[in-house]
Amino acid sequence: MKLRSRSWFEGVSLYSFVHRSWLKSEGFPHDLFEGKPVIGICNSWSELTNCNAHLRQVAEAVKRGVWEAGGFPLEFPTISLAETLLKPTAMLYRNLMAMDVEEMISGNPLDGVVLLCGCDKTTPAQLMGAASADLPAIMVPGGPMLSGRWKDQKIGSGTDVFRFWDLCRTGRMTEEEYVEIESCMSRSSGHCMVMGTASTMTSLAEVLGMTLPSCANIPAADSRSMTIAQESGRRAVDLVKEDLRPSQILTKDAFQNAIRACMSMGGSTNAVIHLCAIAGRLGIQLSLDEFDRISRETPLLVNVKPSGEYLMEDLFYAGGIPALMNEIRTSLHTDAITVTGRSIGENIAAAEIHNLDVIRPTSNPLNPEGGIAVLKGNLAPAGAVLKQTAATPELMVHSGPAVVFENREDLLSRIDSPDLDVTAESVLVLRNAGPKGAPGMPEWGQLPIPKKLLEQGVEDMVRLSDARMSGTSYGTVVLHVAPESAEGGPLAIVRDGDIVELNVPERRLQLQVSDEEIAVRLAEWKPPEPHYRSGYGKLFLDHVSQAPLGCDFDFLEGKRSEDDLPTRYARMGHS
Repeated sequence: MKLRSRSWFEGVSLYSFVHRSWLKSEGFPHDLFEGKPVIGICNSWSELTNCNAHLRQVAEAVKRGVWEAGGFPLEFPTISLAETLLKPTAMLYRNLMAMDVEEMISGNPLDGVVLLCGCDKTTPAQLMGAASADLPAIMVPGGPMLSGRWKDQKIGSGTDVFRFWDLCRTGRMTEEEYVEIESCMSRSSGHCMVMGTASTMTSLAEVLGMTLPSCANIPAADSRSMTIAQESGRRAVDLVKEDLRPSQILTKDAFQNAIRACMSMGGSTNAVIHLCAIAGRLGIQLSLDEFDRISRETPLLVNVKPSGEYLMEDLFYAGGIPALMNEIRTSLHTDAITVTGRSIGENIAAAEIHNLDVIRPTSNPLNPEGGIAVLKGNLAPAGAVLKQTAATPELMVHSGPAVVFENREDLLSRIDSPDLDVTAESVLVLRNAGPKGAPGMPEWGQLPIPKKLLEQGVEDMVRLSDARMSGTSYGTVVLHVAPESAEGGPLAIVRDGDIVELNVPERRLQLQVSDEEIAVRLAEWKPPEPHYRSGYGKLFLDHVSQAPLGCDFDFLEGKRSEDDLPTRYARMGHS
């Protein structure tokens, strides 16, 4: 086996002298440069990313495993994306992080890599970068927080925050209680403990075959997270020896498995965008129609908020992702290969469900269809999505007059006005919140219920936008309307009072306006001024794709040519 890192360290030359000498300044002995596989530990640790703030400790466990297996571990940082803190949205920077990950893997003397992730965008960004670099790679998620607890209630991050905030806005909860809950909700390191985007994407990394079995849902505070991190470090060395790469694991079959698992666990709508982006790096196209077809065929089995009652800690104790996959194994591609070197079918063969209310059997699902519905119509020619299992059943078929907000600022300035012309039958519409319009497609899609309606007891209403929403959110919320309004999609010309029709069983999202009138309005429409004229922002606006294509950059999509592969770095400057 010819190790890639040997191109940096082998022989007696000017370059090999420099490469070895500079690393020796860190105290590494000479024998480490004599044929040991170099394993990079790609760490998204940051104190600004609270979900990932414990990954330094996880990295130490990974290093132990790499040393045990005869490898040479070298930890390196990349940018880190905090969903809660980073403005205007972490999604604006997901592609930047993916570029950082790819180039640091490709440009350094690494034979393989361990990816440490957690918060929403860090997982897809690392998978995108690793898929493009295509060196042997294994992922170690940091795990969810411990379950939140307030008085006698189990509470989940995000999902219950929105509920408590509405209670506070209407005076049904005191400010003192609301502030007290802050410390009761986030009790440990780790990402959101509901089936939000973070839990969804780490779970799907396991389904895709990029983690060891049962790795994704171990609570961050559980000592077993360190054990499996060490085992992952050991396995990373073997991946190099076997030359098993992401392109061999992340196949079309693997992505179909991930879509099916996402639907069965009530996964985040954001997974649609991220899976399309990861697949696109390998030249694999995933269509929205494929997501909808699989959703119609797949029952919802995981009883975790926001589509159910429990939290991620409960899912782990109930058997986790292997138990869920074993329950739906007849509809999976069980011969898909994984980082274990074995197939998905082999990995999950002995998995059992330990709590039949947390992971329901297929004979007793929470919902006969999967979590996400794909909608189309004259308002969303390229598609839109809705998390139907977290929506109100009575609103699945609904028509009502539009109340239009031009942008986020307009929404926030008017939503609680007593003069807002809105009823429970209205459809709230937000535009200029997509990839280019916001910019970055923030999680603004769960438009707040107007205060005047909350005070009347209204808890949900139909809302639609070209934005995303947090995977922790709930409600009858139509998202990712494409093309977005800033690109001249029909959402751009909706007016107050226009009747919007939502029909989820028929997968229809329709504006009750004639084609002729829509054409006239679109002809009169003028695009908004761009948010950026320089820097990374301009790069983003010039090259980002629309939601159905994963919001990736057009120049990053597809498999790399031979000249673009990581081997080129090994050929440059080494003689």
